[in-house]
Amino acid sequence: MLVGVVGVAVLLVPGFAGFLRLPRGESFSQLYVLGSTRMAEGYPFNVSSGVEYSVFLGVVNDLGTSAYYEVVVKMRNAAEPLPNATSGNASPLPGLYSYQVFLGHGQAWEMPLAFMFDGVAFGVNVSSVDRIRVNDAWAFVNETATWDSENNGYFYQVFAELWLYNWTSNGFDYHNRFVSLWLNMTGSA
Repeated sequence: MLVGVVGVAVLLVPGFAGFLRLPRGESFSQLYVLGSTRMAEGYPFNVSSGVEYSVFLGVVNDLGTSAYYEVVVKMRNAAEPLPNATSGNASPLPGLYSYQVFLGHGQAWEMPLAFMFDGVAFGVNVSSVDRIRVNDAWAFVNETATWDSENNGYFYQVFAELWLYNWTSNGFDYHNRFVSLWLNMTGSA
């Protein structure tokens, strides 16, 4: 009798699998930055004017459906706002460069991000950066950083925000993910 019940169950379970919808795992997107060797190491930190630095940005789509993403690169000094994870708002700073990519569920995208500073100057306890080149595009940033005596440096941050296309509003919405690099400006050309 027990063998008969087990046999019937084995035959019925595959049939029910077509009708049952089990809950999926969590849906999410990933945004990451890797060093110049495509590893989680070797990130630039002490930077100078006129020298090109390179990292890799990546996005992974685990939303369960296809998605259209925009990765927006920005720059700030330590006093300017980052994105706000609590409110889900992007940084109000202007975008310097953007990538747009369409990914199917489970697909990944990775591209180099090369940057160089120009017009770097140092004064009494202050440094300034006039321009940054991100990949092939120059942008005027007019950023200044004051000397951080606790950490001994003039600190800037290059960061990337992840935006997701909203098909209802026909525009990109900030997707509450960002990655960043802290940089210490050490010299000028």
